[in-house]
Amino acid sequence: MTDAPPSDLVAEIARRRTFAIISHPDAGKTTLTERLLRLGGAIQLAGNVRAKREQRKTRSDWMSIERERGISVVTSVMTFEHAGCVFNLLDTPGHEDFSEDTYRTLTAVDAAVMVIDAAKGIESRTLKLFEICRLRDIPILTFVNKMDRDSQDVFALLDEVSSALALDCAPVTWPVGRASDFVGTYDLRRREYRMARELPQSDPRFAALDEEMQLVRAALPEFEVPGFMEGSLTPVFFGSAMKEIGVADLLEGLAEYGPRPRAQAADTRVVEATEEHLTALVFKIQANMDPQHRDRIAFARVCSGRLVRGMRLKQVRTGKLIPLHAPQFFFARDRALAEEAFAGDVVGIPNHGTLRIGDTLSENEDLNFVGVPYFAPEILRRVRLGDAMKAKKLRQALRELAEEGVVQLFRPQDGSPPMVGVVGTLQLDVLQARMAAEYGIQIGFDPPPFQLARWLTGERALVEKFVDDQRAAMADDVDGDPVFLATSAFMMRRTMELNPGLTFRDIKDHRVEPAALAKPN
Repeated sequence: MTDAPPSDLVAEIARRRTFAIISHPDAGKTTLTERLLRLGGAIQLAGNVRAKREQRKTRSDWMSIERERGISVVTSVMTFEHAGCVFNLLDTPGHEDFSEDTYRTLTAVDAAVMVIDAAKGIESRTLKLFEICRLRDIPILTFVNKMDRDSQDVFALLDEVSSALALDCAPVTWPVGRASDFVGTYDLRRREYRMARELPQSDPRFAALDEEMQLVRAALPEFEVPGFMEGSLTPVFFGSAMKEIGVADLLEGLAEYGPRPRAQAADTRVVEATEEHLTALVFKIQANMDPQHRDRIAFARVCSGRLVRGMRLKQVRTGKLIPLHAPQFFFARDRALAEEAFAGDVVGIPNHGTLRIGDTLSENEDLNFVGVPYFAPEILRRVRLGDAMKAKKLRQALRELAEEGVVQLFRPQDGSPPMVGVVGTLQLDVLQARMAAEYGIQIGFDPPPFQLARWLTGERALVEKFVDDQRAAMADDVDGDPVFLATSAFMMRRTMELNPGLTFRDIKDHRVEPAALAKPN
């Protein structure tokens, strides 16, 4: 782009902060999310929308199965304005069974807040999520939660984080007191206290803090923005989400030095956020957020430019024009009409199955954003239908939920019942619960004779011959792409050795079209 973008566009984009919250289950991620939302109030971007008392209590865990089990199983999107910044907060599932949803969510953010339990330190799920962030060069802020409970020694905890993640830890705040004596935080940069209640100057917690400050300044690195942006350093905040201590420190940190919307890699070039023409990436589909209206929302990250309600965008995958009659901002399950949005914002686009995960929307250019993959499932199950009269409805429900990313769908080419693929068994529970609640279908699962699924690519003639020869072990995924099903790892290796002209992939990019999977060389 040779022309400079309008100054008002640049200013609006600079106000955006789009971040995800990641953690091991039970570290307090959802509680922290809700405390951040309380500080932020309600969506105020759409004009006269204001939060009522009951709306302020909106939970990011809005599905019935989430409320029943006390876990997050889908990514919730929440937009709010605070201190002159517009925040797009994505609350990700903590459970490892939903890692694919989390991975896709991290394609849409510019930073991540890593929540750590002060007593447990770095846990396995935290480590895996951090590695995903590192692969995507996403800057990380660390929030050490539950300081109002018995915890590890703070210095030992920071050393553990630094060693496990190969990351310098630079405290921005420091806890005043520990466990039941935890009453607030001290800001190392501003040299200010933020206390839940006033303490007399003679309180021993101040003397302890003075001693700790000497050690902090001597042994720990000082926070500096370049190191944070390049991913070698994480600013550390301490607090208790439950008691709302330290939460405001974190939000102020995000506003002050959280990354602005960054450039996004596409297949033909890198797209800068401040470019005038609009581009967007669909990273999530959510069906039946309002079961009474059977809605289907595509969540899109605006990657560049300005979105205006009523504009028409090109769906690059199909070439179709998609009218934006009612783009929406979300506050968990509540929503408000978005008259306009800017790069960095996450908007919901109502549609009836036209948009898919990984789709690129563009105002005037054919390009595809990269890095939104499917992963081969670790568990395969055949779907058992209790009522044969609902077979047609089952096919529709499985297709819709597979497009949403709840599970992966495989339709065997020999006509046998459909199979679903998942990372973990909890996904099967979610599928079963949503089938019953949203579609009125009771299903069960049976183990199939297959253990592995791989996408098949290669020269068209070779693919067609292989498919004909292996019909009983072939299936089509939700996009119609060919998938080979193997009964064991040994059989997969053997099949690969016997078919050197074919490629058996355990990762599929969402942008790949069925025809491209079997095109001639």
